[in-house]
Amino acid sequence: MGRLKMKLDQITFKAIHWEQIPPIKHLGEHGYALWRTQQFNNVRVRIVQYSAGYLAELWCLKGHLIFCLEGEVHTELEDSATFTLTSGMSYQVTHHAEAHRSSTLTSAKLFIVD
Repeated sequence: MGRLKMKLDQITFKAIHWEQIPPIKHLGEHGYALWRTQQFNNVRVRIVQYSAGYLAELWCLKGHLIFCLEGEVHTELEDSATFTLTSGMSYQVTHHAEAHRSSTLTSAKLFIVD
């Protein structure tokens, strides 16, 4: 079996100081998310800070790689399955595989690639 490789094309080396990127506020059904975003061709990379009591406004069908940096985030799948990420945990989902949405009781900070 050959080794599978992620292909990131035409992205030049760039060190990012995330705290220098102005956050953009996105309102949820409850609470809000602050996004610090960098776009590299078709790859979006974000640090997202969810407020306490956050609930995503919409179900998401986009694929993601998500790593929890701080706090705790709950992910609900449209089939009612739920998962909890705490600091140091991650999950991945492919495009159009499983509709999902996030929520928090306390705040959470995530590193997201999509």
